[in-house]
Amino acid sequence: MDTKLSFKSYAVIGMMLFALFFGAGNLIFPAQLGQYAGTNVWIAIVGFLVTGVGLPLLGILAIGYSKSNDLQDLSSRVHPLFGLIFTAALYLTIGPFFALPRTGAVAYEIGVAPFVGDGFMTLGLIIFSVIFFGISLWLSLNPSQMVDSIGKFLSPAILVALLLLLVMVIMKPMGAMEAPQEMYSTGAFFKGFTEGYNTMDALASLVFGIIVISTVRKLGVKSPKGILSATMKSGVVAVSLLAVVYVGIAYLGATSTGLFGLFDTGGPVLSKASTHYFGTFGSSLLSLIIILACLTTAIGLTVATSEFFHKLTPGISYKMYVVIFSLFSLVVTNAGLANIITFSIPILMFLYPLAIVLIMLAFLSPLFKHDRLVYVSAITVAFLVGIIDGLKTLTASLGVPNPGWLQAIVDFYASVLPLYNNGLGWFVPVIIVIAITGVIANVRRGTSAQAAQNEM
Repeated sequence: MDTKLSFKSYAVIGMMLFALFFGAGNLIFPAQLGQYAGTNVWIAIVGFLVTGVGLPLLGILAIGYSKSNDLQDLSSRVHPLFGLIFTAALYLTIGPFFALPRTGAVAYEIGVAPFVGDGFMTLGLIIFSVIFFGISLWLSLNPSQMVDSIGKFLSPAILVALLLLLVMVIMKPMGAMEAPQEMYSTGAFFKGFTEGYNTMDALASLVFGIIVISTVRKLGVKSPKGILSATMKSGVVAVSLLAVVYVGIAYLGATSTGLFGLFDTGGPVLSKASTHYFGTFGSSLLSLIIILACLTTAIGLTVATSEFFHKLTPGISYKMYVVIFSLFSLVVTNAGLANIITFSIPILMFLYPLAIVLIMLAFLSPLFKHDRLVYVSAITVAFLVGIIDGLKTLTASLGVPNPGWLQAIVDFYASVLPLYNNGLGWFVPVIIVIAITGVIANVRRGTSAQAAQNEM
């Protein structure tokens, strides 16, 4: 018999989940979207919410619904080797390659850069990142209750601080929304959809899902139906808070361009807006909260990634992985926030279709009795489109033309795949392949069952 949880329990779990999700990207990307979307901000933010809010909720539910032990268990339904490689790639992406360095870069951009002279920005970033990742390394080597306590305090604190800022934005907008930039002038929804990839929350949800499920079980909910229901209710609390923050920050960004102009990233938008409304003291307080929030996120990512790779290769100690990932992140952070974002996008354009298809298959799996044929076929199609999207985005990021062979494939995809130019070329063929292979799987299973019955 499941324990009946109170609304307070769902709220507590939801806040915990919000704290897990809420990191550097959740602040800067909606602000940047607002600046560039301008008058099309409401269309763009809907697309952003689909991938930045909807998919993370589905990712958490997918782990519970599929009764998987973890992400590697779920992704191994395609093939054990795929499960290993995909899970490792996802951990590296939300860890030392991109999300972990981004915590340091955003903490510096929002919390420190406004107080540093233009001539000392590079030196300031070096000094700050050494201190930031030094503290993160020290606390990650011996994770303690102190970090959890700070996290529990910071989540409500940052929510209150942001809500105060957003209330001021609504009551006294900084200016009128301006015309959208080229990428948002047409297809604003789809641009917002792919911008939501940058939060990396859908990827993280496939890791965080088991944490939520374990928490629910500890509270006395044991049945699969009860766990799924409790996970859903807690997840709704978390993503609702995320949605409010995203919409508010996007509106802040959209009303800021007339006063501040366009920025390469969303970090300066928040720092300048907080100074505009609350002066130096208010800006300093918000900066401190964001730095601490980014630090706790960095510790969480370092611990999770180090634990995964230590489990994968027991010969290398957990502490050694903490040191390696912290030093690597320190170096990447000093490439600057804009460069981290630029080089993360091609990887996300490749990984996200795979993650979305895996989430879809987790829910559809009972319809085709978990047949591996469907998993392999759908993931293969997503891979073939996603890898080309990733390479195309990489060449664009580097400012070089596509090689002839790559351009030929891009032109072919653009001519035959619906929504390809909107970054969703994988979607329709994946749906078709799932439908066809699902029918084949059921027919094959039915034929096998009939043959077995005839032999009896």
